[in-house]
Amino acid sequence: MAKLYIIIGAYGSGKSEYAINLARECNEAGEDTVLADMDVVNPYFRSRDVRDKFAELGIEVIAPDGQFMHADLPMISPRIQGAIQDHTKTVILDVGGDPAGCRTLGRFVDNINARGYEMLFVVNTRRPFTSTVEEILVMKEQLEFSSKLKINRLICNTNLMQYTDTAVVEEGIQIIKEVAVQTGLPLDNYLVLSEYAQRIPDGLGGLTRILLQYTLQKPWERLTAKGI
Repeated sequence: MAKLYIIIGAYGSGKSEYAINLARECNEAGEDTVLADMDVVNPYFRSRDVRDKFAELGIEVIAPDGQFMHADLPMISPRIQGAIQDHTKTVILDVGGDPAGCRTLGRFVDNINARGYEMLFVVNTRRPFTSTVEEILVMKEQLEFSSKLKINRLICNTNLMQYTDTAVVEEGIQIIKEVAVQTGLPLDNYLVLSEYAQRIPDGLGGLTRILLQYTLQKPWERLTAKGI
């Protein structure tokens, strides 16, 4: 049976960027991959923005179409349900970045539990509400309560974008390691944008580095790219 991944995290955690990169990785491994954009919280960083690029790669992106591109979840719920029930496809659910966003999982919870899943909690300790062990534990509890599902794994994505250095990442790893100790959840990886690969080495804190391609541009970056 192909895997079902649920990617969650607080607002600004980088979970959509990770979901997009994970979909690309699964596709390159030869898996029939579906990425479902369930983020009804963040209007600026949504996985639906890569739909055209991913279509060329053979990755299906489930998200509202055309004039409804910026609409919310109900209109695409049947397609998400169908993907979850298709156990031959690797499915990645990119879920909204706060407890309110996680409530969208409620309508799919029976089929998710029937299939089995990995719910990955992406944490950036340089963002509000996940900057300390205590805040992360509260956020974890809220996300699990709202989604009616359990987190299986922690992923460190502590960064300050272009100001990220080894000390910043190591500090985040140490905080999230304490969360791992208190919860019993595994922490195996930290995320680093590929453009900072020379700056942030592999193996920090005994963990494995995952390099991400920077995909989701800010609105003003899109305008600059177009020469506006």
